[in-house]
Amino acid sequence: QVQLVESGGGLVQAGGSLKLSCAASGRAFRMYAMGWFRQSPGKERQFVAAVTWSGSTTNYADSVKGRFFIDRDNAKNMVTLQMNVLKPDDTAVYYCAADRTGFSVSDHVADYEYWGQGTRVTVSS
Repeated sequence: QVQLVESGGGLVQAGGSLKLSCAASGRAFRMYAMGWFRQSPGKERQFVAAVTWSGSTTNYADSVKGRFFIDRDNAKNMVTLQMNVLKPDDTAVYYCAADRTGFSVSDHVADYEYWGQGTRVTVSS
């Protein structure tokens, strides 16, 4: 089992940057693929980015390609999401998630077994 805790959210102006972190507990962390999702009020949870257990393969939503970057450090049980050139549309609660299929970079919510509590990102115009 994996427990996930996100941090790094906050208020930023459009065009700015934020780096989200997800700290994982449990020795199995390095076997899991990891993903970031986001959810705005009244909307469904939306895929943002994912990375395989080794970090060798990544996947991004079209809306964040070239602006957001996912990375992981298995030695530190950590996954990060660097967010650049932020837009007001990026405002949401961001969630870290773990997928036991370690080689996957799924964009489906249902494929992820474990979730953090979320961290809020607000981008002002």
